[in-house]
Amino acid sequence: MDPRIPRVRRKLAAVPFEPLRSHSFGEEHHRFRLGPRSSEARIAAFESEHRVALPEPYRQFLLHIGGSGAGPFYGLRGLSAALFTLRERRAPGVPRGFDRASGTEEGDLYLHIVEMGCADVCLLALTGSLAGRVVIGNKDGYWGPNVSSARDFLAWYERWLDHMARGWDNRALELTSPRLHCHPNSHRLAPRI
Repeated sequence: MDPRIPRVRRKLAAVPFEPLRSHSFGEEHHRFRLGPRSSEARIAAFESEHRVALPEPYRQFLLHIGGSGAGPFYGLRGLSAALFTLRERRAPGVPRGFDRASGTEEGDLYLHIVEMGCADVCLLALTGSLAGRVVIGNKDGYWGPNVSSARDFLAWYERWLDHMARGWDNRALELTSPRLHCHPNSHRLAPRI
């Protein structure tokens, strides 16, 4: 087991109770709860069906922490998620979008791991030079892919937990610091004119 697994478990259990933590967009949806862990058989079936190998840190997360639920945006999708490929560049300077993989295409494969809403996608690269890295983009290509600086899925997930616990802003993880939230009665606190 990856030595980061127990640490990530502890952080996930503690972060909802941090008094000055950041607000994570979509947390009302998953409420920091995880879905059931995936079995080795379920992971092997997925890999066999799609002819891919899941990156080891993601596999460890599925086996030892949870299969879906608590995560950035609306939460982790689990292994029932779709596979995508990066669309070919249509013109210089035009961002590239993602197409749902049909199983016959050439090119790198990405697993849709986090529900972001609308046409935005958070993907885990399964093949190619970015294998194991988290990539955020827009399916329609309205904004180009952004590769996370985290070296793998567990580092990316732990970064989300750390930034949230510290009350930091992080646009890429859609975190809002408590300092940016206005007081719920701010309209009553305004001076009288």
